[in-house]
Amino acid sequence: MTELPLTSRARPDRRPHALADWRALGGYAAVERARAMAPGEVIDMVEAAHLNGRGGAGFPAGRKWRFMPERGTSPGEGPNYLIVNGDEMEPGAFKDRYLLEALPHQVLEGAIITAHATHCDEAIILIRDEYRPGIAAVEHAIREARDAGLFGGLHVRVHPSAGRYIVGEETALITALEGHRAVPRKRPPFPAQSGLWGRPTTVNNVETISLVPHILDLGAQRFRALSRTEEGGTKLYGVSGRVKRPQLIEAPMGTTARELIERAGGVSGEGRLRAFQPGGGASGFLGPEHLDLPLDFGHVAAAGSMFGTGMLIVLDGSACPIGLLARHMRFYARESCGWCTPCREGLPLVSKILDRFEAGQGRRADLDLLHMTADEASPRGRSFCDLMGGAMAPLASGLRMFAAEFEARLAEGERP
Repeated sequence: MTELPLTSRARPDRRPHALADWRALGGYAAVERARAMAPGEVIDMVEAAHLNGRGGAGFPAGRKWRFMPERGTSPGEGPNYLIVNGDEMEPGAFKDRYLLEALPHQVLEGAIITAHATHCDEAIILIRDEYRPGIAAVEHAIREARDAGLFGGLHVRVHPSAGRYIVGEETALITALEGHRAVPRKRPPFPAQSGLWGRPTTVNNVETISLVPHILDLGAQRFRALSRTEEGGTKLYGVSGRVKRPQLIEAPMGTTARELIERAGGVSGEGRLRAFQPGGGASGFLGPEHLDLPLDFGHVAAAGSMFGTGMLIVLDGSACPIGLLARHMRFYARESCGWCTPCREGLPLVSKILDRFEAGQGRRADLDLLHMTADEASPRGRSFCDLMGGAMAPLASGLRMFAAEFEARLAEGERP
């Protein structure tokens, strides 16, 4: 088995494998191994592998699975559900699209194993509607696997999503699947207690699910040893922005930004790194002094940012950080579900202020308001879900790191 399990079997042209070809490469052997084990034994292996969820929060996958009750032990009647979240909308993120389009049988293997471990009767693979090739690839793989009898009693289907950023929050995703407005739910109860249609539900990201078969193939310790840190396995890192060759790179968890940027051809533009976001649009900026920081959930959090999706957005010396922040805030203002006041009212206001700064028309009172909003809205618990806090992370760090640019963009007469 290669040291890069997620992408080792992908074709260079990203064409998905037919089932016969996939099985010739060892596909679905992990499913057979998992079915020979008790569900709790599979969870033990995933926990020992130190697999953290790859959707953004980094919650340990095995611990999450343990919350699911066994069949027949939860109140009422009905199935237990597994939802594979492929509604990828974080700015700068494009990893799940690759997995869905190029490696759909790998996603299905992970879903079958996860459903076995979590006592699930139905697996729903939710994919954003814009990912049409991914939807087609997964639906074709489902038909092949179903005809070959690989699902057993598990029902598997694709659900195209209308596409909203808030659907990345698992309870909003569940609400949307039920046909309602996509707004988060109060927790508790957690989805494992009462999720889709009131039934026990586990939600995992596409990349997380795709790694599960490799834990069964490699064994927990070998999978864990692929990482450079305590967080096991490899990671699909994305590198975009001011680099010469934006791309996806599978590398050991804990790979540094310096290595990833070099593999993407180095910094473009004037060639000098100014800052980068390590986890997509909702992560705080880090500077050149963090180039050799191991990129995983723990190390990035300790540095004051968020690892999130592991999608680096790179700024060179000529890039306009205020323009980048303005685009981010326009996105978050548009994608807010509008359920609570901080998002509904605060994000459009912040977006308008940043537009003024980008145009060189910012006011001193505007700058004070941006600082106050970032300070007040960044801590968790100030809004119903974490969308507002995530949106404020790049703003708060940007106000500190790019203070001189904000001062320079004040309207004439507002400058000291």
